Amino acid sequence: MDVKDFYYDLPQELIAQDPLEDRSSSRLMVLDKNTGEVTHRVFKDITDYLRPGDCLVINNTKVIPARLYGVKEGTEAKIEILLLKRKENDIWETLVKPGKKCKVGTKIIFGEGLLTGEVIDIVEEGNRLIQFHYEGIFEEILDQLGQMPLPPYITHQLQDKNRYQTVYAKYDGSAAAPTAGLHFTPELLKKVREMGVEIAEVTLHVGLGTFRPVKETDVLQHHMHSEFYRIEQSEADKINHAKETGHRVIAVGTTSTRTLEAASDENGFLHETSGWTEIFIYPGYKFKVIDSLITNFHLPESTLVMLVSALAGREHVLNAYEIAVQEKYRFFSFGDAMLITDTTV
Repeated sequence: MDVKDFYYDLPQELIAQDPLEDRSSSRLMVLDKNTGEVTHRVFKDITDYLRPGDCLVINNTKVIPARLYGVKEGTEAKIEILLLKRKENDIWETLVKPGKKCKVGTKIIFGEGLLTGEVIDIVEEGNRLIQFHYEGIFEEILDQLGQMPLPPYITHQLQDKNRYQTVYAKYDGSAAAPTAGLHFTPELLKKVREMGVEIAEVTLHVGLGTFRPVKETDVLQHHMHSEFYRIEQSEADKINHAKETGHRVIAVGTTSTRTLEAASDENGFLHETSGWTEIFIYPGYKFKVIDSLITNFHLPESTLVMLVSALAGREHVLNAYEIAVQEKYRFFSFGDAMLITDTTV
């Protein structure tokens, strides 16, 4: 399977740089996963495609303001770091720019000394392990000093940090938002619940690897990044009940999808569990849990385009993306949404 099979041409101006004022006013493309037929709606119309007994699965992870700007002790050289993975004893695995200034032993000062860090090791891919020192609560200091780690294709400054969070974000840990969920408002979720649709919550802390391009020509040689997930028994029960009673499981986002597919048994049933997953879903994969998917429009040649192609077929997906370009849909994190489903059921 060649990575070029998942390429499409995207004009730069279609990359959404800012979120819409009203989250649920985004456009919604409905793609029939069996026929490839496309319908144009707005996101709040999602309720037309949900039915009592369905189970909507959301990812309740919260993005941490993981980008910090500091200075190197002694030289005052500017240093940018990105928090990737929390270790024990206030040690984090980080991405550092410029790396060559940050040898082991380098001390970095943030917020005029409110937070300091020392590089204690250099690990895989040149990432630095940094030991932080501070007084008080780390999360509160991070909230004060850190910035949202927006994807590299978003160049505008985000005016309101909360717009890169879902309205149901609960547990700190992500370096990127589960963006399909950004379209939901509290009012829309209330309406969904009142319809008799069950909402189940899972947690997957999204890593920056989600933006990492597939560099290998042969897709199967790509090494997926590892991400932490958790499913509680109460939520597993909701999903299992929908399956047992012949109703659909609709994942909100590729992160919810990867969590469910990684955590389920061979028959598509779930129980309470947590762990790390490197699941890579591409065409040929047989889905065990999900029936439908709410998602955004993804980068060309990315693992996410491969995942949606596994559900709806590569040709259907690329044709839908071509139509989205013609119709000037907004792409990527702050862009419009797609519902992949069987519209005849």
